Amino acid sequence: MDSTHRSKEKLNLRDNLKEKTLLFRFFKLVQSHIAASSSGGKDGEGQASGKISEEDLDLPFIEFLKKQQLQPKIRAVVLYAIAMADYDQDAADTCEKLLTTRDGIKTLALYSSSIGRFANAQGAFIYPMYGHGELLQAFCRFAAVKGALYVLRMPVTALLVDQEKKRYIGTRLASGQDILCQQLILGPSYKIPSLDMPSDASDSNLTRKVARGVCIISSSIKEASSNVLVVFPPKSLQEQQATAVRALQLSSNVAVCPPGMFMVYLSTPCTDAFTGKQYINKAMEVLFSTQASDDSEGHLETTSKNIEDRKPVLIWSCVYVQEITQGTSGAVLSCPMPDENLDYRDILESTKQVLRTLCVDKFYSHFCTCRRYRPGFWLIMEASELNCTCQ
Repeated sequence: MDSTHRSKEKLNLRDNLKEKTLLFRFFKLVQSHIAASSSGGKDGEGQASGKISEEDLDLPFIEFLKKQQLQPKIRAVVLYAIAMADYDQDAADTCEKLLTTRDGIKTLALYSSSIGRFANAQGAFIYPMYGHGELLQAFCRFAAVKGALYVLRMPVTALLVDQEKKRYIGTRLASGQDILCQQLILGPSYKIPSLDMPSDASDSNLTRKVARGVCIISSSIKEASSNVLVVFPPKSLQEQQATAVRALQLSSNVAVCPPGMFMVYLSTPCTDAFTGKQYINKAMEVLFSTQASDDSEGHLETTSKNIEDRKPVLIWSCVYVQEITQGTSGAVLSCPMPDENLDYRDILESTKQVLRTLCVDKFYSHFCTCRRYRPGFWLIMEASELNCTCQ
């Protein structure tokens, strides 16, 4: 029995060592590709320059990972926890959004460059204090410093329309004052009729949906950890699960809840409300207990295993489905709503597009990396005044 047990241990150690070696080789290949791309290596040089070949970049990312001989569990970590794929990549025929190697490598590069970016932030993610709503307040304050004007407690009651030219020309405030303008930017939740098409015309853009859950729990999902990201890959909760479910736990150190409690936000893209809520509720069942366990009452001893397996108690929860409206263009502009993605890349790109639409020739935007301006910030200024050495 002892010799058999030792043989199994040796086999497990050998398998683990092989998996680590293959994973290290994969990350080394990715780092070489990123370095070669940033240094301006020519396309088509392939492995000779350290870059991944164009043929491999056009492959589905999961096929490229299989080509690197990564095991299923390692592939799931790379696909759904780092590359942030939302849909089941193994189901290539039915996958709504199949991730290519090119896009997967871009996300890995962003993840790699984000680790250690701030001295007091662990991992690749940071979260704003007081929740994402404070980003709007930060924008208002920053805009005011740059000369913009914003008014508190003054809602808009109506939009002004030029009936002859069929276009919006301004807004009417609650005070009765009319503000005339050439361009309007509205929040994505506002829906206004188009002046260029009949009111009964159907919207050509299909509305996407995201199932979301908001939970208050009594203790951390992971002991001794304040802010935690949990990813449930497709088919990990149930066989029919076609999308990844993400749960982001935040603590009082980012001022979103009282000390001693934790907030958890769950999300997953979905095609219908029933399926999306089902995935969210299943993830909540796995993560939380609905009430404090009384199993230990009357017992003198509680094993350490029972303590480790004890789930946080769910104090309050809300599950809902949100329709993701797309941005609009024209005289009235709007950005899309926050989507199922964990980061802001799509929202930032759409915001930059709105800026380009508003200021086609007058302004120029550029991501600064030099020392003349503050590194790592978008510069938005008149093109004649731009003097940046890293453009």
